[in-house]
Amino acid sequence: MENPLPQRLKAARSAAKLTQMQLGQRLGLDDNTASARMNQYEKGKHNPDYQTLRRIAEVLGVPVAYFYCDDDALAELICMLAKQPPATTAALVVALNSNTTTC
Repeated sequence: MENPLPQRLKAARSAAKLTQMQLGQRLGLDDNTASARMNQYEKGKHNPDYQTLRRIAEVLGVPVAYFYCDDDALAELICMLAKQPPATTAALVVALNSNTTTC
């Protein structure tokens, strides 16, 4: 199975209308390495550590889980769910649990 992180990172960055350089700068990377580092992540040559990925997720407005999801529909649901108020999320979990078994 292919690592979904590079594709998800590029999609989230593009949706946020940021260049690789801009994303790197917002993460506090040096201007000389910001674009190259983001490019390496998007090409799958290197993977960010968890703390870096948390910062990337925060800047791009997506949950960290989005980057690891290898199913497109589930990735979209993760993003949609993360944007809901806590009460809505809780109600959805209850509703879904009443129709299925848990993991």
